[in-house]
This record gives sequence, C-alpha cells and structure tokens, in this order.
Amino acid sequence: MALTLAQAQPLSQSKLSNVVVDEFRKSALLDRLIFDDNATSNGGASFTYTYNRITQQPSAASRVLNEDYDAQETLTEQASARLGILGGRFRIDRALAANEHKVVDLIKFQLEQKAKATVAEFHNQFINGNSAQDPDLGEFDGLDQILIGAGTQVITAGNLDLNDSASITAKAPEFADFMRRARARLMRSPDLWLMNNDMYAVWQSIMDRLGINTATKAEYGYEVSQWGPSLVMPLGDAPGGTEPIIPTTDGKTSIYGVCLGLDGVHGVAPAGQLIKTYLPNFQYNSNPVQDGEVEMIAGIAVKALSSIVRIDNLLIA
Repeated sequence: MALTLAQAQPLSQSKLSNVVVDEFRKSALLDRLIFDDNATSNGGASFTYTYNRITQQPSAASRVLNEDYDAQETLTEQASARLGILGGRFRIDRALAANEHKVVDLIKFQLEQKAKATVAEFHNQFINGNSAQDPDLGEFDGLDQILIGAGTQVITAGNLDLNDSASITAKAPEFADFMRRARARLMRSPDLWLMNNDMYAVWQSIMDRLGINTATKAEYGYEVSQWGPSLVMPLGDAPGGTEPIIPTTDGKTSIYGVCLGLDGVHGVAPAGQLIKTYLPNFQYNSNPVQDGEVEMIAGIAVKALSSIVRIDNLLIA
C-alpha cells in the first residue's frame, strides 16, 4: 500500500495527533512524498526495505524484416533502505498542564514544537543521512550517500560566482544554463528543487534578473515558490541549532532536484500509522510529571538514479 500524509491523517488517534500531522504537512517535501508502508523489521535490529534501483534505462529501436532486435536489458541493482526512528520527548508537570491552558495549551504547544523539530530532522536525514556512519544513531541514507558513485547525476558549476549583486546580474544566464542541464539529467521535471536559505534568496534574485515569473506559495506554512511545474523549497536548519541542512562550505553550496513518486524518490515506512503521538494522561496516571512524545519511523527509497540530481560549487558567500 502507498499513501501520503493527507491520506494517513484520518488514521490519527486524536485531535492532538491531527495537530502533529498538520505540522508535518507544512513541509512541501513531506506533504508531497508518497510512502510505501511495506518495510519490515529485520530480526528486531532495524526496519529495512529492499528494492531494485534502475541504473540504466531500457532502449528501443526499429528493425528490418527477417532480422531480430539487438538485445538490451534495463539494468538494476538491489538496494536496501534502512528506516530511521525520528522524534523527541518532552516532560510536563500536571499543575502547569491544568492551569496554563488559558494562555497557551502547553501539551499542544510542546507537541507542535516537537513535530517541527522532527520535520527538520527528516529534512536533515533526507540530505545528509548515513546509515553506516554510526549504527547507534539509527539514520537512514540520504541523497548525498545515494549519489556517491552516481557521477552522471552530479553537476559541477565550477565555483559559479553568485556572491554579490553585480555577480548575480552578470552570472544569472549561466546559472539558468546549469539548472537546465540538471533538469536534462532527470526523468522529468522535478517535483522539488531543494536548497538552503541563502541559496534560495540568491535564486529569487536570479529569477528577478531574468524576468522569470515565480509564484510564492504559503499553504505549506513555510515559504516555497512555484517555478514552472516544480516547487522550489529552502530546507532550513537542522533541528536544535542554526546550521543549514544543505551547508555552505568555503562559500560554496549545492542545489538538489528531486522527482517524487513510486518510480523515483518515495518514502518508506512500516505498516500502520506514519506518525505517532504519545500523550501525558494525568487522569489515569498519578505521576505529577509525565512525558509526551512524537515519533516517525521512516526512510527513503530512490527507485531510479535519474530521479535525483545535484548541482555543486555554487559560490554564494
């Protein structure tokens, strides 16, 4: 079975659980991501999802009478996605929970904030996750790990200088050329272009210089732009800090193009609810301080390498 967060939302346990799912859906990435919920537990050690990834597309040709076609097969490799267990916990005193709701419902507030942090951690692992780096972290492999060895899906912009206003004006056409080259390596127009906040600001300036109309969309809660059929999304910072998920290192950063779908990039999860909440229950538990939690068990699969691309070495600082 495959489902989106919108389709999973009716399965939520309560109104507060729906509040949490709403926070996840404010991410354009998570809201558009399709999840295949067929991952299974691997001997109790981890959740895994095994699939075939297309590495070479099929060919077709014409033939003459009495001659056969040349044989050519679609090439695949077996890949395995490990799922991460993402989320967090908060503690709350029953005296505060009972008496502070006139100003703010503290349980609802803490759930929303923990959901925002969990979304940021999913974004972080979507790019930077490395399941082999530290097994105790329980991360899933992100795009950077999957792109290792997939040289055809990585474009080097050669330190394209977009560092100041004059450079942006001069280099805007060249930047557009790199974006088109990246698009050409994808199976179709990407559903999402992903970048950090600074690159997003530069991208907006480039669109202004080129006279390309983009529409800002606010229904996701975070600012994204519509550029042709694609959404352009700043991924923001890793949870609990101010470090951008897509880094700027030595002044250089990257842009990712992603085609979402069961034939491209999709989420994976175990059967059942995608997102779970565990609420304090002061009515049936006498402990004066109780925990609440938000948890998501998920990972990603990349069914075809032609569903992802990265542009490197864009000089913005």
